Amino acid sequence: MQVTVHSFSFGCTVHYEELNQRLQRYYQGDAITGLLLLYPTCMLHVIESSSEVLVSLLQDLRDMQEQPHCVLIEAPRVLVMSHDLPSRLFQQWSYKVLNVPARVGGMLSRDGLEKEEEEDTDTLVSTALSMLLKLGNHLLKATKGSKMPLGSVLDAVPEMIVPQDILVQLLSRGDLLSPQQYLQAYHTPLHILMDSGHAFGSSQLTTV
Repeated sequence: MQVTVHSFSFGCTVHYEELNQRLQRYYQGDAITGLLLLYPTCMLHVIESSSEVLVSLLQDLRDMQEQPHCVLIEAPRVLVMSHDLPSRLFQQWSYKVLNVPARVGGMLSRDGLEKEEEEDTDTLVSTALSMLLKLGNHLLKATKGSKMPLGSVLDAVPEMIVPQDILVQLLSRGDLLSPQQYLQAYHTPLHILMDSGHAFGSSQLTTV
């Protein structure tokens, strides 16, 4: 599973539909499922597929970001990348344009009051992923054997959708990796010196 957040233009839906089709033809047998949520100011993209497909999607994000006049994607950040999921949450890939109010200022707490202090990045990521997991489980149950459109199911549970405020804050966090930074780390060999417990390719000491 791959979860990314970034600013966008609405032409990106066509881009991802075409990209998914190309990847499906190239990686035959590796189904691509997931959900693209389009907010007024940003987007949240969940993709489920093989490691090769997930890396290809990150490479596409990196390539778009490196284009001098790219207007589709801006400042993408990787929230999570998992290569070993026991099961999928989504039956197909789809997208939904959300009609939520764009807010300016602090985040809202659960009781609707604005928080004065920002949450740390780990808390924000954990909250977003927890909500995505609950939303995915709900969609899996609600759409199984049902002809109800996915958009209608999402409209019925706005409280399960990750708030835009959380995503806006995550976009400003420098400690989240960009696709380029993630790919650089992904392709960097990890050499472990057993005597010292130091992992080369990392600036931190690890305990062995």
